[in-house]
Amino acid sequence: MTPAVLTAAQAGLVSCETCSLLARPVNLAEPGYCPRCGGELALRHNNSIQYTWALVIAAAICYIPANMLPVLNTSALGKDEPDTIISGVIFLYTSGSWPLALIVLVASVMVSLGKLIALAYLLITVQRRSIRSNRERTRLYRLVEFIGRWSMLDVFVDTFTVALVQLQPLMSVRPGAGVLFFAAVVVLTMLAAESFDPRLIWDSSSTPKGHHA
Repeated sequence: MTPAVLTAAQAGLVSCETCSLLARPVNLAEPGYCPRCGGELALRHNNSIQYTWALVIAAAICYIPANMLPVLNTSALGKDEPDTIISGVIFLYTSGSWPLALIVLVASVMVSLGKLIALAYLLITVQRRSIRSNRERTRLYRLVEFIGRWSMLDVFVDTFTVALVQLQPLMSVRPGAGVLFFAAVVVLTMLAAESFDPRLIWDSSSTPKGHHA
């Protein structure tokens, strides 16, 4: 049987989420503020799992139209042609711009899907009170949190393309509805990563294996 591990919360310690200072408040029920940076201390985020699940599910719903609806509508010589993310990647690849096609594919499709899967995995393992791979799961969360700021790359590419093509005669490009859904996916996954409390990963370590509180 795996021995129980004493967590920081059980030791009466609270970590500041702003400056990472480990403080010992007088009252754990009301930890107060960080003595170093003044940030508000919290033992755990209230309803962290419920809020994160709601945001992840909403992002997963938006992910479908983000990839199915056109992100660009190109007008040339009176002819309109919509392009989804995948069709845009195929066009870039066949036209010889495979590095840009790879960047758009990774940033628009693979990163967003990977973040959804990673957040769902963290939520499920926390709810099942898993005590395995705590360090790896914490690193996974930090990775999701880090790459969130780069997920708007496809929206930036679309904006740059629209501005560039507008300079060409007899041609215009307008952003499609897919951009709105894709931006929603990015924002929702970023909010989900912020609402998830990574300290929950380590809470199950204080419970002996085979026992569920």
